[in-house]
Amino acid sequence: MPETTIPSFWPALPELLLALGAMALLMLGAFRKSDAGRGMFGLSIGLLIFVGVFLLFGTGKEVTFGGAFAVDPFIRFMKLLSIIGAVGALVMSVQFFKNENFEGFEYPILIVLAILGMLMMISANGLIALYLGLELQSLSLYVIAAIRRDKERSVEAGLKYFILGALSSGLLLYGSSLIYGFTGSTLFVDIAAVVGKEGSSLGLLFGLAFLLAGISFKISAVPFHMWTPDVYEGAPTPVTAFFAAAPKIAAMALLIRILYTAFPAISQDWQQVLVFISIASMVLGAFAAIGQRNIKRLMAYSSIGHMGFALVGLAAANEQGVRGVIVYLLIYLVMTLGTFAFILSMRRDGAMVENIDDLAGLSKTRPMQALALSLLMFSLAGIPPMAGFIAKFYVFLAAVKAGLFLLAVIGVLASVVGAFYYLRIVKIIYFDKPAEDFEPMPRELATIFGAAGLFVLVFFVYPAPVLKAAQNAAAALF
Repeated sequence: MPETTIPSFWPALPELLLALGAMALLMLGAFRKSDAGRGMFGLSIGLLIFVGVFLLFGTGKEVTFGGAFAVDPFIRFMKLLSIIGAVGALVMSVQFFKNENFEGFEYPILIVLAILGMLMMISANGLIALYLGLELQSLSLYVIAAIRRDKERSVEAGLKYFILGALSSGLLLYGSSLIYGFTGSTLFVDIAAVVGKEGSSLGLLFGLAFLLAGISFKISAVPFHMWTPDVYEGAPTPVTAFFAAAPKIAAMALLIRILYTAFPAISQDWQQVLVFISIASMVLGAFAAIGQRNIKRLMAYSSIGHMGFALVGLAAANEQGVRGVIVYLLIYLVMTLGTFAFILSMRRDGAMVENIDDLAGLSKTRPMQALALSLLMFSLAGIPPMAGFIAKFYVFLAAVKAGLFLLAVIGVLASVVGAFYYLRIVKIIYFDKPAEDFEPMPRELATIFGAAGLFVLVFFVYPAPVLKAAQNAAAALF
């Protein structure tokens, strides 16, 4: 009988810890029943922080499970960003669900399971592992979107996300099957060897196109963005904050790994697709948000536009472009968490308000909050010297060096148009007649909000640590 080699579980230890922790929390919640929700947020946050610290001190490159699971500096960095997004969303959720008298203990556990799927997805080194991680993430997110079963808008958001998500999963699975059929393997390394030797074929390009379509849905890139405004508006605000941060970073990391690990030999083919998706996302994000009056819908179109800007760096198809994408995603994560921390504090008479006009005269009633929110809006618009400007500078620079001049020019023009609706918010804050004051901002929201505002303001003073970490992560792919 042939010898059976037992795979090393050490590279997958963070995922194993999350899986065991999620099951333990589920058992704890089931047995405690009436007071199950108490402390569950804290335990989930503690578990995610522990795994994040473990990732922080990891080194080297490892592959296990027959080559289907990989870990390297790029993977660790992107996993860490996803965990930061989840921790931020959970911290912001505590007071919200307390105010809403929501006792369900399942929510933080579902967040942990979603992150488990994202980590598996980022480490996937083959099409089967990719699909398993993607589905674990997606199934958790479908339930999270409709977590408020007593709210019609939440149920509607969950249903829309589920239907369109199932469609995207089908596209991705069909694309994976075509790629397997034309290369004879599901592992990225083997696919790269076959493509490098035999070149591209029509069937392979069709498979890659379907694969890119499935992943584009996860990052809400045009033309697979249809779910984003309705789900952002209908889902509970902490859920929207989570959707805007962690899943997009994980899906973008997956997209980078697929293109640069499995298909580097045909970069000219997938580069054209990325250029189209990037331009469409930037333009739609810039123009569609202009008429929005609901701040959550505005942030939905904003996220579509920002994914388009991130794809500019990815379309450059070089190491500098990947570094630009990593820097962009980190800064986007901070800006998103900070903005949603403020949106969660928009409460009057015990109820959430979401209209942009409710921000009128905020500078008169809460001047420090007005200043921090204005800084975040300037950063989202890409106005120097804010962190958002530096993020766009790096992706546009990579595009120019790759000879994609038209893409860079369209990106700059879309950024100028998009600045309108961010600056309109600043105008409402400082120049409109003051509206009724909001309730005091909870301490955890104030901490995230203030830290994000400070980060986007002072990032340009000393960006070296972030740039060095991004450079080391990008170098692992080349």
